[in-house]
Amino acid sequence: MAQLDFVPKKNDRQQEAARLAALTATGILDSEPEASFDAITRLSAEYFRADTVLIGFGDESRVWIKSSWGEQVRELPRQNSVFEMVLAEDGPVVVADVSIDPRFSGHRRHLRRLEVRSFASAPIRSSDGQILGALTVFSCQPRRQMALDERRMLESLAEMVASQLELRKLRRNISTNRLRPTANLKALSKTWPRPCDLRHALERHEFVLYYQPEIELATRKIIGVEALIRWAHPERGMVSPMDFIPMAEESGLILPIGDWGLSEACAQIQTWNLLEHGGGSPRVCVNLSARQFSREGLADHVEALLHQTGISSRQLGLEMTESSLISDTSTALEVLGSLRRLGVSLLMDDFGTGYSSLNYLHSFPFDVLKIDRSFVGRMAGGDQAFQIVRTIVELARVLGMDVVAEGIETVQQYRLLRDLGCRYGQGFLFARPLPAEAVTHLLRLPGRLLPDPELSVSVEY
Repeated sequence: MAQLDFVPKKNDRQQEAARLAALTATGILDSEPEASFDAITRLSAEYFRADTVLIGFGDESRVWIKSSWGEQVRELPRQNSVFEMVLAEDGPVVVADVSIDPRFSGHRRHLRRLEVRSFASAPIRSSDGQILGALTVFSCQPRRQMALDERRMLESLAEMVASQLELRKLRRNISTNRLRPTANLKALSKTWPRPCDLRHALERHEFVLYYQPEIELATRKIIGVEALIRWAHPERGMVSPMDFIPMAEESGLILPIGDWGLSEACAQIQTWNLLEHGGGSPRVCVNLSARQFSREGLADHVEALLHQTGISSRQLGLEMTESSLISDTSTALEVLGSLRRLGVSLLMDDFGTGYSSLNYLHSFPFDVLKIDRSFVGRMAGGDQAFQIVRTIVELARVLGMDVVAEGIETVQQYRLLRDLGCRYGQGFLFARPLPAEAVTHLLRLPGRLLPDPELSVSVEY
């Protein structure tokens, strides 16, 4: 689905919240492409002689494709999309020739390998009339205006999708009621934050990124930073990610929150590239959740951000834990390969805590291992943790990978890691996670060298 030069009408927040609630109730965003919709896309393609047909559902930031005919697509940005046009019009949208339509002037996009010249799209509605998605037929050629009977046919096909969706929702509710006791539902409703709280935080720009420096242990030079999300709540103050990320994962909101974090980090790299004293931005590493990582369109999204901000791919690092890879190794291989071709750094976070980490090192193209803080924290107090750290450092050396030790808090840990040949590290001993402005100050230090913690342990920034 092409991105279009189109600014939708501003939706009422309550209406959008109701739409998203209706969408969440279907559970469609947490599912794989739906085979039950394939007959509809195929029938649409035959009837309209289309080159590509897509059935997609739009959340806060993305359009998720659950069935396609012709061009295979999994996800698309929501901004300036056909879905937003349908949402703004509150009904079908037909464009016979994008080359002469003024809404598309100077803004051409391609559906990957397919050039879109015309399309028609009809809304997929919930039982209460909320627009959850759209059925869209695309053509590589300009077409005549759609006749009334053709428009009615497109709307009927979209209604068939809606009927399938309602059946799916009914099956899901029956299954959920069997598996989840009523008491658990009541307890869940009392938890904070609720999904609506997270949506409001996104709308009100309450999320912020802090950055913790990663240093070269031998020189104490800042070689990168890790981006860490915080919630600057107007009443609760600064909220730790441990208090809201689980709900974001459960509700599916981790995807728009993650998209925001990745975009914000790229924008910050762009800002640091313009520092007066030169040197450009250090590598900024962003953590990916399992849901983000399982998206086949992740590499396309990252590539778009790189082009949009004009930053170098080597300035961006993506961190993922072993649990992100376990559920679907074939998808993981494809996604990692696509990211590697872009030139971004790939880091395995919390290395050593999973039972199959060594197997992944042989299978996946990681550049950096991050030694879990649980091993670093115990290495001075027992031989087992020390031997594990030494083994990881040696393994990385043999495989030609870099190592970053997390959670360095004491001078003794610092010395042991240097003696073992660990090149990089991060932790409170050097710097806590800091706002971007404070990191900017550190990047302006001569040589970007942090003070020696062996001389002064309690350094404030």
